[in-house]
Amino acid sequence: MSPDPSQTPFARRDVLRLGAGAAAAVVAARALGHAPAGAVPAAAPSIAPASAGPIVKPLPPEWFVPYGTNAEMRWDSVDPRRYLTSADRLFVRNHTSTPAIDPRTWELRVHGDGLADPRTHDRAHVLTYRDLLRLPARTVTTVLECTGNGRSLFATQQGTPASGTPWQLGAVGTSRWTGVPLSLVLRRLELRSDAVDVQAVGLDAPYVTGGVDYGRVRRPFPLAKALDDALLVYALNGRPLPPDHGFPVRLLLPGWVGIANVKWLGELEVSREPLSSPWNTKWYRMTGPDYPVDSPPLTVTPVKSAFELAPGAELRARRRTVLTGRSWSGAAPVVRVDVSTDGGESWSRARTRRTHGSGWTQWSLPWRPRSTGEHVLLARATDAAGRTQPDRVPFNDGGYFFSAVVRHPVAVA
Repeated sequence: MSPDPSQTPFARRDVLRLGAGAAAAVVAARALGHAPAGAVPAAAPSIAPASAGPIVKPLPPEWFVPYGTNAEMRWDSVDPRRYLTSADRLFVRNHTSTPAIDPRTWELRVHGDGLADPRTHDRAHVLTYRDLLRLPARTVTTVLECTGNGRSLFATQQGTPASGTPWQLGAVGTSRWTGVPLSLVLRRLELRSDAVDVQAVGLDAPYVTGGVDYGRVRRPFPLAKALDDALLVYALNGRPLPPDHGFPVRLLLPGWVGIANVKWLGELEVSREPLSSPWNTKWYRMTGPDYPVDSPPLTVTPVKSAFELAPGAELRARRRTVLTGRSWSGAAPVVRVDVSTDGGESWSRARTRRTHGSGWTQWSLPWRPRSTGEHVLLARATDAAGRTQPDRVPFNDGGYFFSAVVRHPVAVA
């Protein structure tokens, strides 16, 4: 295991620089004699291109199911031989439209009364893109998943429709992310011993719905998570972040719900009091008849599984087929996957392979269907924390965390 960059001793040369004129004091964590760990060009990438739609990258129908500002990965387009999800295949979840941000003028503003030297927003410490690229970096492989992934299955499988983007299971991917540990930046700035929360704010346009302007996407998370494994990410699979995935910099909270991984990061507030926003009070928490009114904001993602096969796919009878798929969990690696080819009457243990970091687990099971007609496939995963996919999950208004075993129909001819 590589050493924690935040524990590496560095000289304090050129750590502070002062703004001019009416600008308040500005802090930049400058180069301290160490190059970034990621294979990312030192030069800033070009400005994100303009787009006529809310998503910049191409969305070929054989790869994606588009939903306006969002786009879902098609599981039948996933190559079983490839572990990582490439940037061009990764799902997109936007609240508004992908912004075009110039890395030459991008700044991350850090402020709040949880800093040892408390700062207002106007007097924030500032980190530039070039500053960030010069800091020691860490690369992690992890799953990124939208909190509503599987939402449509509340309706189709349990008869309880939920509002929101009707994701099936393709709002997820496993990629390799490179960035600066947030702990390094916060410890350089120094924290108060009673600091408790950090709020991340994005630079995309304010979110307006139902005639209400909720402001920019923002969501708080505990300081403990910030000091644990949070990253200020600037690269995806060894290349600068694409516009749709947060260029130039996004927050990454491994194992946590997608909304917590704020894209186009522009601001961090460190506070001595618990913070809140609509994204952890109004949305992204469980509400409904089976949940208390004070349910906490959602954080760690549940255990899920998906077949690398289109629903309703046609297979040949008495011909050997290798069923493949992937399972994942935000709490711990998946250690076991059981598959049923008869609607749950019997189960066989799948062969698991290729788990990297906190990424997903690939699995396979040979099957030779003996009879023609409709068949229902099921996959049920268990993680190292002892969590197993249930047969059914309680309904919630937002359609979050559908983690039940999914019924996957196929036709055998």
